[in-house]
Amino acid sequence: MGFLDILLGRSRPAAPDLDRLFALPSAAVTLEAAAGFTPTGQGAVCFATVEGAAFEQTHREMRALLDADTGRGGSPVELRQDEYGYSWLVSRRSPDELPELVNDLHAVNSSLEANGFGPQLLCSLAGFERRGSDPARRLALVYLYKRGTFYPFAPLPGQVQRRDNALELEVRAALANDLRLEPDLSRWFPVWGAPGL
Repeated sequence: MGFLDILLGRSRPAAPDLDRLFALPSAAVTLEAAAGFTPTGQGAVCFATVEGAAFEQTHREMRALLDADTGRGGSPVELRQDEYGYSWLVSRRSPDELPELVNDLHAVNSSLEANGFGPQLLCSLAGFERRGSDPARRLALVYLYKRGTFYPFAPLPGQVQRRDNALELEVRAALANDLRLEPDLSRWFPVWGAPGL
């Protein structure tokens, strides 16, 4: 940061720190104890849609890497597009494999970043649910790539594009010591219909 930036009060945005994703398994323990939410085994990485041979090659490399890691047939990662035109790489694991899911999300982000697609990365999320309520409640812990922070997103069941703000604030309070949470609530963007949620 230059002297003029300091005088004018400008600051650099936080650099992405993908290693913060590795805090999710310990945060999941806190989340289960505080609010009864457990991992669904689903997660996703969202990025601005990219076309072309370079991205196709990167996508093939990611699939090969994740297939080798899982040792099972069929890729645990699929590419989907949402109604807003964004692309999602969705990973599915069993609910007790949250560390492996986090490894998948980290590998996808790292691969996109290493191949020059970092500016297109938007967010990653890991899905959670609270069973026993009718209907089961869903929650995502969303990692904002460009901010290096997390926030909870809790859509209301059966409601069209309505979220449970009270639950999101409850989760924020519960996870304050586990994750670097986004302090600016206006950046807690809704991820309606996100695959993996």
